[in-house]
Amino acid sequence: MQSGLVYILQSLFDMYLAAVALRLGLQWVRADYRNPIVQFVVTVTNPLVVPLQKILAPMYKIDTATLVVFLILQLGVTAALANFGCLTMPDMLTLLWLAIIRGLRLILNLYFFVVFGYVLMSWISGGAHNPSLAMLGNLLRELADPMLRPIQRLIPPIAGWDLSPIFLLLGLRALATMLVSPAQQVAGGFMCQLGAIL
Repeated sequence: MQSGLVYILQSLFDMYLAAVALRLGLQWVRADYRNPIVQFVVTVTNPLVVPLQKILAPMYKIDTATLVVFLILQLGVTAALANFGCLTMPDMLTLLWLAIIRGLRLILNLYFFVVFGYVLMSWISGGAHNPSLAMLGNLLRELADPMLRPIQRLIPPIAGWDLSPIFLLLGLRALATMLVSPAQQVAGGFMCQLGAIL
């Protein structure tokens, strides 16, 4: 019963963290604010981000307030999960490192689904005639294009097929998997079940 409740709470927090991470990505690519999906993400994350924006100035394309909210929430969720998944509670430095790894994995997984959705939307015929699908397709393109462009320069289309999304998806999945090893090294001394934390 307790593990089921932990799973539900973890899923809810991860969805909110994904919204905050998505807000970071939307700000990075300067997505069209008129898009209702962008407005929804901004509205959902505003209660925590807006108060911090009054004291933290943005740096380059990064909204520092959104990044700080993401890191604080990630640290809180990681500490709560470590409380359930570790025999002894990790120290603050270890928790911070696990939170950073967990946050990076969440961002990589989120981008994996963005690129996968972008590819799917490009295959759906008639999406342009459906306003909702067109709106979603435009948003996914805005998010995926900056990551696809460097790969497209290295790997041009072969027989008219753009293979860059496949390489990007493989790269994102490989990076997310590679982050497990440092997490194991950090959490090993506290006998943590990484599946419960990551």
